[in-house]
Amino acid sequence: MDSTTNATLVIVSGMSGSGKSVALKTFEDLGYYCVDNLPAELLPQFVRSATGGDASAAKLAVGIDVRNSHGDLANVPDWLSEVGKLGLDPRLVFFETRDEILLKRYADTRRRHPLSHLGLSLADAIALERQVLKPLRQLADVTLDTSDLNVHQMRRHIITEFGLGDDGTVSLLFESFAYRHGVPPDADFVFDARCLPNPHWDPVLRPLSGRDPAVAVHLDAQPDVNEFADQVGGFLDTWLPRLHQDTSRSYITVAFGCTGGRHRSVYLAERMAERARRRGWGEVAVYHRELD
Repeated sequence: MDSTTNATLVIVSGMSGSGKSVALKTFEDLGYYCVDNLPAELLPQFVRSATGGDASAAKLAVGIDVRNSHGDLANVPDWLSEVGKLGLDPRLVFFETRDEILLKRYADTRRRHPLSHLGLSLADAIALERQVLKPLRQLADVTLDTSDLNVHQMRRHIITEFGLGDDGTVSLLFESFAYRHGVPPDADFVFDARCLPNPHWDPVLRPLSGRDPAVAVHLDAQPDVNEFADQVGGFLDTWLPRLHQDTSRSYITVAFGCTGGRHRSVYLAERMAERARRRGWGEVAVYHRELD
């Protein structure tokens, strides 16, 4: 396959309770066409159907785990090979979590384990699942241990590590945050929006966020906000290409902070991400630390 293609198939697998559903939702936010619990034998057929025979720019993510027929899982390498012949680059991402964390998560959520119908205790069901999924874990291109990650951290990890193209363009993550909870430690650029008018003081806008149209309309009407956004946009136009060129970074994080991380910073992250998409800056994602 041509190394410049954008065609990708991500297989999301791993332990039940490790965060696979969060992963698939995040891939969906990144523009992937996602299907959960697809019978593994249908992988090639699914690819043909989803791409219409043209896989040149496909972005697909499929959840395959212990809910599949256990016999089918042994044939996954053959089906991935067949998918590769169709023009996609299949990658298997395996989500791992320690047993004691899985036990706690099930206790907290009171969900049933997929193998509980066999009459097993939760600990025995987890042990059997590990055994069944062992071939997929060994086949994985990437293994992510989510034992010590919360939902927000896992989403951010997927966005920055797996939401990237391989065509040499810069991929951008626009992040919003609240200063009271600290500055994101790995942001490349941080912009402080606390100097801008705060919708928090409007009783109608207070319960909303910067994603809501009413907040956007309010902030769009503020001259200071537009001046801030225009100047930040000009700065990024100048320095993002240079940072990418000089450091060979595959992704760059641009963070906007405000007091509560709900209005101004969220609005700016969304506005600048949309601006970046219009200007063709590569693959663009948004992450709102205090909301997502």
